[in-house]
Amino acid sequence: MVHQTEFTITTHQHGEMHDITDRVAEIVAQSGIAVGMVNVFHVGSTGAVGAIEFEPGLERDLPATFDRLIPPSRDYGHEQAWHDGNGHSHLQATLQGPSFTVPVANGRPILGTWQQIFFLECDIKPRTRNIIVTVYGE
Repeated sequence: MVHQTEFTITTHQHGEMHDITDRVAEIVAQSGIAVGMVNVFHVGSTGAVGAIEFEPGLERDLPATFDRLIPPSRDYGHEQAWHDGNGHSHLQATLQGPSFTVPVANGRPILGTWQQIFFLECDIKPRTRNIIVTVYGE
């Protein structure tokens, strides 16, 4: 069986993180699937999905680390083509990735005690983001 649901997140700035664990768990529970997998996918090229201990320190550290690795305001090829100021946003989102897959058991995502699913806004302006959650299994 496959169950798919979409929800939106409104973001306001670059580096903003959202804990989406509870939303994903609700969708898994509503799916009626007891054993399987859940995939969380962001539709777009300047946002990222992953897992982290979602606490204030890491909520600051992850975006700051991406900004050190792939800094804003550099002369990226994307900037030369589009001049829109978000070349680093595309690269940061690509490095983290647009999706995350988690096993499901007993109708719940299997996550560690300190592991939450997050969405990270890598773009430089406010956005409405679409997240697709696909649960598959039995």
